[in-house]
Amino acid sequence: MMAYLELNNVCKTYGEGVHATEVLSDINLSIEEGEFVAIVGFTGSGKTTLVNLINGLLKPTGGEILFKGKAVSGTSHERGVIFQNYSLLPWLTVGQNVSMAVREAFPNEKRKAVKERVAQYVEMVGLTPAISKRPKELSGGMRQRVAVARALSMNPEMIIMDEPLGALDALTRGNLQDEILKIWSKDRRTALLITNDVDEGLYMADRIIPLRPGPRATLGPEFKIDIERPRDKTELNDNPFYKKTRNAIIEYLMSIGEERKTVSGKVYALPELSPKSFVA
Repeated sequence: MMAYLELNNVCKTYGEGVHATEVLSDINLSIEEGEFVAIVGFTGSGKTTLVNLINGLLKPTGGEILFKGKAVSGTSHERGVIFQNYSLLPWLTVGQNVSMAVREAFPNEKRKAVKERVAQYVEMVGLTPAISKRPKELSGGMRQRVAVARALSMNPEMIIMDEPLGALDALTRGNLQDEILKIWSKDRRTALLITNDVDEGLYMADRIIPLRPGPRATLGPEFKIDIERPRDKTELNDNPFYKKTRNAIIEYLMSIGEERKTVSGKVYALPELSPKSFVA
């Protein structure tokens, strides 16, 4: 049976000749329908390049990317992307930003239906009172909620998140993690989360796959997260499987970070690996 999303020996090189740099090398990834997968990587390892390849914004230098068995040849509203930088149009209101996405995905939709869909997804992320406000009037967390509503309003079959919560404060980040999971759990759309936060991946995903640092970055071994949903953040710290898996991922990331430092002499910024105390 073919995977919902499949990357086979994907490579991406920027530049030509002596100036060529292979950012990603031999990327192999399979994601099943309804699965939530997190890719955890170092800063500058090529995570955003990987997202842009999957979404069709970039073409691979080598290999193939298949979505539902067909080659990805460009962007599609079937794959909704939530970016870290919100990417909202500043002169449009919350409702208008979402409406533009709806009209792009459903060009034949009548005005009333578009308005209802916009209202539905703005309400879903708790922004109905702010529907007439512009981005400059919103907090960072509210802007990211607009980005979530905009992506979901296009009714994508897959949600791709490129470090969507990385620039937010801890409280807002935690709240939006819960909100995204709540939305995802309703219909279990296929989801791919790119993050540099191990704990975020452990809380949200079914599998975590590390992305080794570049150049020539490739995917490492997968770690399955066999923790029952819905997950409680306060209870995770006491979960033996969580502790064991978290430690294994961190040890792996630290080992490849040291490996790259030895080979290249370059210091890589580790993902968020702040130690936790499991002592009551």
